[in-house]
Amino acid sequence: MSALEPGDAAALGRVLAARRDVRTGFTAEPVDDAVLRRVLAAAHLAPSVGFSQPWDFLVLRDVALRAELAALAETQRAAFAASLPAARARAFAGLKIEAIREAPVGVVVTCDPTRGGRHVLGRATQPRMAAHSVAGAVQNLWLAARAEGLGVGWVSFFRERELAALLGERVGLPQHLEIVAYLCVGHVGEFAAGPELESAGWARRRPLEWAVHEGTWGAHPGGDALDDAVAACADIDVTEGEAAARERLTRMTVPPGALGRIADVGVRLAGLAGTCPPPVPEPAVVAVFAGDHGVHAQGVTPWPQEVTGQMVANFLAGGAAVNAFANQVGAEVVVVDVGVASPVDEAPGLLPRRIRAGTADMTAGPAMSRDEARAALVVGVEVARDLVAAGNRLLVTGDMGIANTTASAALVSAFTGASPEVVTGRGTGIDDAMLAHKAAVVRTALERHGLLGTTAAADDPLGALAAVGGLEIAGIAGLLLGGAALRTPVVVDGVVAGAAALVAHALAPSASHAWLAGHRSVEPAHTLALTHLGLEPLLDLGMRVGEGTGALLAAPLVAAAARALGEVATFDSAGVDSKAVAEGTT
Repeated sequence: MSALEPGDAAALGRVLAARRDVRTGFTAEPVDDAVLRRVLAAAHLAPSVGFSQPWDFLVLRDVALRAELAALAETQRAAFAASLPAARARAFAGLKIEAIREAPVGVVVTCDPTRGGRHVLGRATQPRMAAHSVAGAVQNLWLAARAEGLGVGWVSFFRERELAALLGERVGLPQHLEIVAYLCVGHVGEFAAGPELESAGWARRRPLEWAVHEGTWGAHPGGDALDDAVAACADIDVTEGEAAARERLTRMTVPPGALGRIADVGVRLAGLAGTCPPPVPEPAVVAVFAGDHGVHAQGVTPWPQEVTGQMVANFLAGGAAVNAFANQVGAEVVVVDVGVASPVDEAPGLLPRRIRAGTADMTAGPAMSRDEARAALVVGVEVARDLVAAGNRLLVTGDMGIANTTASAALVSAFTGASPEVVTGRGTGIDDAMLAHKAAVVRTALERHGLLGTTAAADDPLGALAAVGGLEIAGIAGLLLGGAALRTPVVVDGVVAGAAALVAHALAPSASHAWLAGHRSVEPAHTLALTHLGLEPLLDLGMRVGEGTGALLAAPLVAAAARALGEVATFDSAGVDSKAVAEGTT
């Protein structure tokens, strides 16, 4: 019977909303055979490519076999845990995965890519459609089980061929089959109110608006990601959270003012969060935006342009300074190719978001078009969205691009009004002659685009970015806006990030409430940018590496500020005499 009854849509909606991936809490109550058959019948009703029905369901009840499978999964779980940054590893340790042993029934859902012969309609051009069809069967099974009051957990801590080989030895699984899912099925004590990984803070649900594109890619309901971020930043109000933090500081068991700048950071975090204490900003991720610069042709650096791509490969291989510092502070490293001139091979940690293969020479014309500059800003916003949705609570800016300090100096001059000779620094360590030449190149570019000693940049920040900026600078500006829009703190690195912050601030001034200056670079333009933005650096170590290194070193200080507000006892709770603390007599 194909006709639906009144109320069916609402009932389906309730089942969809109530479905959970159950990792623990299964009871020993056996699953009734008739109920299990109804669940499998629902799975068998799934649509499939060419009506090939490539699935099979292997039902496992043997306790010893399930214990062996659990041990196999635990080996891979441990290997995954060892690969995680420190904060992620701590969070992962709290996620218990006992379902393989606890659940009375295991269902192995397989895909037979040969079923139906050579001429399955729709599979010739898209061979993976067979496995995609099986995923539809898994979906049906999951929903039907929930409607029957059964919990289902999808265990993916298996190497697929390793699991297939073991099941081939133990139960005769044909080795041409692909295992799509191992599902734990059984009764549970209670279903969680929300997805476990979301409630545990491991990840967040993406809003539907981010996932819907109307007509063209990136055209979301209500505008693109940049429009949404700028509008969200305009609504930032830090008054309540900052007031609560300042009040709590007066009651904490430390002498007034003793926390120094750490207290200021805590107040800033509380203001952004709108509550005190603010959430501890962990885990952290550094997003290294990479792009090449056409102004390299003017001889502003002794380094060949190919170094950008080579360093990107180094980041992805884990061999750069940013990787060492990230390992030390427990942060993840992702690399965003927004404009590298040379090809970049796929690798874990790479986000391929290239707008174009490097900018044009800004002394001969605009570095990029307005549309390209805007597209790179959108990339940055969307990277921020994805990283925050993945559970990160602190964003760190990073950069890579040979000649990007030239573009950064031009932007800082354009937005602050400082002369090219004042803002231009030595970058990768150039000599006096090349420094003078570099400043002259910056002056030439600013004069060509009407940005020298004018308010043109403030009046049209997108135009200034397109004229003398860089693709990675635009990406970082987007990250700064995207993080602020999501009330997620962003630690700003050196001069390249400082230039990006000037652009972002001109687009959405209130976004700066989310930013913390990680350190002061020796590049003169960086101090000018921070002063213009009203940001005081947490560290001053004489660094000029870039990559996000200085900002990473400041990340533990930012986390410590939040912990201080949340974990340092108040006078009342600790039974401490506030007058004695104020006088330093404790």
